[in-house]
Amino acid sequence: MPDLFERLLLLKQSPIFSMVTTDDLRMVAGALEQKHFYSGDRIFEINDQGDHLYLLESGSVGISIDPDPNSRNFIATFKPGDCFGEMNLLDDLPRSGTALVLEDSIVLTLEKSRLRGLILSYPEISIGMLRSLSIRLRHANLRSAATPTRETET
Repeated sequence: MPDLFERLLLLKQSPIFSMVTTDDLRMVAGALEQKHFYSGDRIFEINDQGDHLYLLESGSVGISIDPDPNSRNFIATFKPGDCFGEMNLLDDLPRSGTALVLEDSIVLTLEKSRLRGLILSYPEISIGMLRSLSIRLRHANLRSAATPTRETET
């Protein structure tokens, strides 16, 4: 189990928590729970109603939006320090993809009600998360704009 310092470093390098202050991250770090997953495990399935955010400590995880549970066509592959599953905590909609463990992994999880409690007690956490999500969306928009569409390929 990582100590507080290691958890803080991991949170600081994750895209969703990178803009949260270190003082507030201490509260988040204390709420994380460690779980082990093995290659081939599914952490969650597309359309599941989720209640956890995941921060990858070690290993790798692929995200597929293909409804075929055997698909290995990943739209994203996560490495240590990456965070996934956060969309469901913010929008309460079903999972938009399936998370498949590609190699044995250790993840730190944060349960939805714990995150909400932290945000109510430490509102600056949400400001930092929103800033991080905004930057992430901007990068996605730039990547999307750089990808040719079928109409522009002709």
